Amino acid sequence: MNFLSRLERRLPEMMALLEQSVNMDSPSADKALTDRVIDWYEERFREQLQAKVERVPNDLYGDRLAVRMGAGPRQILLVAHADTVWPPGEARRRPFRVDGKRAYGPGVYDMKASLIQALYAMKLLQAEGRLCDSLSIVLLINSDEEIGSPTSRAWIEAYARESEAALVLEPPLEPHGALKTARKGSGRFLLSVQGQAAHAGVNPEAGISAVEELARQIIRLHSWSDADSGIQINVGKIAGGIGANVIADYAEAEIDVRVDTMDDFRRFPGRLNGLVPSLPGTRLRIDGGMNRPPMERTESSARLYEIARSAAREELSLEPEEASTGGVSDGNFIAACGTPTLDGLGVGGGGAHSPSEFIWVPELARRTALLAGILDRI
Repeated sequence: MNFLSRLERRLPEMMALLEQSVNMDSPSADKALTDRVIDWYEERFREQLQAKVERVPNDLYGDRLAVRMGAGPRQILLVAHADTVWPPGEARRRPFRVDGKRAYGPGVYDMKASLIQALYAMKLLQAEGRLCDSLSIVLLINSDEEIGSPTSRAWIEAYARESEAALVLEPPLEPHGALKTARKGSGRFLLSVQGQAAHAGVNPEAGISAVEELARQIIRLHSWSDADSGIQINVGKIAGGIGANVIADYAEAEIDVRVDTMDDFRRFPGRLNGLVPSLPGTRLRIDGGMNRPPMERTESSARLYEIARSAAREELSLEPEEASTGGVSDGNFIAACGTPTLDGLGVGGGGAHSPSEFIWVPELARRTALLAGILDRI
C-alpha cells in the first residue's frame, strides 16, 4: 500500500481537523485570535506526533511554533503560516463548508489546508518508520506572513541557514498545481510630491501642481516595466489636492516593484531615488524600500524539483510542472540565505484572498502523499 492509499483512508479525519481550524479566525494583526489558533495547532502536533514542539512568544503578533521530528544532523525545513488576510468574524460569516469536491472557508487554501498536510505527512513517515536516522524535519508555523513577516523573518532565516533544504507549503500555481522554483522579489515605495498651492481660477499661474507632477512621474514609472527582464512596476494608490478649484500643493503615490534578479533588487532603490522633477519648483521624496529578495532558480532548487517529480511519478502517477510566479512568500527570505528552496507544495484549489477561496478535497490527500514522498526521498 503506497502513501496515497493510506492517506485517502484518513481523509475524513483530516477534513474534520481542517474544518476546526478554518472555523477559527486568525487575522495577522489580531494577536489574541491568532494565538488561539496557535494554541490549537500546538495541541494537535503534541498529541499526534512524537516531536519536540517549541512555542516562540511574540509580543506584537501571534506566537510561533517550531515542530521538530527526528534528531539527525541533516535538517530539512517545512514552512507554513497560520495567519490569514480575513478580519475577525469572517469564520462566523462564512464557515467551512463542502460542496461536492470543493471545500470553502476563510484561509482554507491560503493556507490552513497546508498545516493539516504537514501534520499528516510527518505523522505518516513516523508511523511507517520512514524517517532516516540522519534526518531531522522542522516545521515552522509563522503568524505574520500575510503582512510581510515583520517579526518572523529573522527567526525563519536563522533556521534556513542551518537547513539542507526547505519546502514551502504555499498553494501551488494553478490551474495545474505547478511547483514553484522561482519567485519575484518585491518592494513597496511611497512617492511624495510637493508643489505650490494657488486658486485655480484667480491666479493659476502662481501655482505648481503636485498632481500634474505626480501624473508625469507615474507615466515614467510604468515605462520601467519590462516583461523580458522580469520587472513589473505598479502605481496602485494615489492621493492629492483638496479640491478641483485649488492647484494641488501635495500628491503621493504608492508603488509596488517586482523583480526577477538580485541585481535588480539591489538596484531599484537607487533608481527610484534618482527620479527628478519634470515641473520646475516641485520637489520629490521617496520612502520605503525593497522587502522580499527574489527566489531565483538555482541548480540546487532544480534538484529539489526533480526529487518532487520522482515522488509524484511514483506515488501519484503525475508529472507536476515547474513554474515561476510574481507572488512572494517566506520562501523568498529562505532562498536568499542560500538554502535550496522548493515552493508551492500546498493543496490545490483557487480564489486565494477572495470569498470564493477553496481547495479540491481529493487534493488534500494527494498533496500530503507528495510531501511525504519528497521527505522520504530527500
